Amino acid sequence: MTRLRQVPEPSIIVPLTSTTEPTVRKRLTFTGAIGAACMLPLRGIINLCVALRVHPNTLTLIGVLINVGAAWALGFGRFRLAFVIMLVANIFDFIDGKVAHILGLQSEFGAFWDSTLDRFSDLALLTGLIFLYSKLNRSDYVMIAALTLIFSIMTSYARARAESLVEKCKVGFMERPERIVLLMIGTITNRMAGVLWVVLVLSILAVIYYTFLALNKLPLPSREGVAGIFNRAFFWTDERATLPYDLWVIAILAFVWLVPPDWLGDPMAHDAGLVAWIGSRF
Repeated sequence: MTRLRQVPEPSIIVPLTSTTEPTVRKRLTFTGAIGAACMLPLRGIINLCVALRVHPNTLTLIGVLINVGAAWALGFGRFRLAFVIMLVANIFDFIDGKVAHILGLQSEFGAFWDSTLDRFSDLALLTGLIFLYSKLNRSDYVMIAALTLIFSIMTSYARARAESLVEKCKVGFMERPERIVLLMIGTITNRMAGVLWVVLVLSILAVIYYTFLALNKLPLPSREGVAGIFNRAFFWTDERATLPYDLWVIAILAFVWLVPPDWLGDPMAHDAGLVAWIGSRF
């Protein structure tokens, strides 16, 4: 994932080795619990890579090459296979930074390598969807997938460029981990159309607007009251594994899962959808 090779602070940190310093526990949330559960098998993989002294740059490269396989599966409409391949690929994508930290191999080139190959992965996955929709003669979703690709890449670029001008630009929901998880959800549930719309709408606008306010020394939108609810939704300033973050995640998942595919003109999902099913019972 796009970051310096260092260990991010999860909700609950469990030592990977006996030398890891204990960390203050935070209140466990829905997304924090999922993250903690995922760390159980990943911890063993991390320790194995550390024992074998696998270079983190090699792990990053392996993850990208596997993601190319996921792009192939997406291009031929094999969503379930794409999900499995993406799951494997993102194990490597996740552990490279942790292995680098434990082995003391963080470097400026490592950060550059990681960030650059992440862009290749993003481009490959969305190019696979563009290829799929072109085969289905769905020019509308070719354009939607292409715009999602552009906005996804530009979000990462705009954030990096903004942070060369302002102290911090930690806004917007669609950082790379969220985009990848949503794409995986789209594959396993066959709700890719809803995922593309979410990524497209929530990608870059918040970063641009926030940077404009910061550079012109204008007051940032309030987080208080009813207006604050909308501001927090637009700028997405809530940290991961917090209650507000969980609520926004649930809202997004509800949109992806509940909106009938026909309403979005989904080229791949042909069922009535959960809302239509419930409506038919009444």
